[in-house]
Amino acid sequence: MPDTTPDPSTVLPALPALRAQAERLIELGVHERAGLSADEIRTFAAQAAAGADGDGALLAVHPDRAPASALAPLLRRDGKPGFVVVDMPDVDEFTPCALELPDAPLYLVTGIDRGDHMSNWSPDEALPALAKEDRTPLVLTEGIHWVLQHPEALERNLCFMTIGSRLRKPNGALDARTPAIWISNGTGRDGRERRNAPKVGWCWWNNRHTWLGFASTTGRRG
Repeated sequence: MPDTTPDPSTVLPALPALRAQAERLIELGVHERAGLSADEIRTFAAQAAAGADGDGALLAVHPDRAPASALAPLLRRDGKPGFVVVDMPDVDEFTPCALELPDAPLYLVTGIDRGDHMSNWSPDEALPALAKEDRTPLVLTEGIHWVLQHPEALERNLCFMTIGSRLRKPNGALDARTPAIWISNGTGRDGRERRNAPKVGWCWWNNRHTWLGFASTTGRRG
């Protein structure tokens, strides 16, 4: 198994201030998709910014209010919109697994890390390692929110999985697909016009990918 020591060269710049994140969501119309007013988002951000753990946190909308299918097209890279792969029509059925989100329409995600040091690990290997670090994996919508606020979170050969979201089959078993966010090469069914666009897709639970880390958080607060 690869070395687990984080590479300091991959440390990303800090997220924008919470008030700026709120304005970004409003500019994108996320509040309307979530059935919230602009004032509700601004007020939450202002109150959260005054808290002890507001610095460096991500402002997220609960996936029950703003699912991945609604957020992915808002992503941009090289002027191209984000998209969900065609063979993931059930993207919104990938829900939080073995973790709890705050019971609130808006919440904070703290201490986000892209998990570059776990590149070339499988999700099956990464999940227990994150638990040992007292971290939980991001859910898919949190990963999308992160890239909406911080496009630099996606880099060629340094993208990430969001294994906090899983799909449970009718028989109770977990689907072997796990969501990830990366950059399209414009091949296959993506289409040439989508080259370099942000892409929401999936990988198999037991497979390794040299270009995918495992995004995680130290905690969430409503």
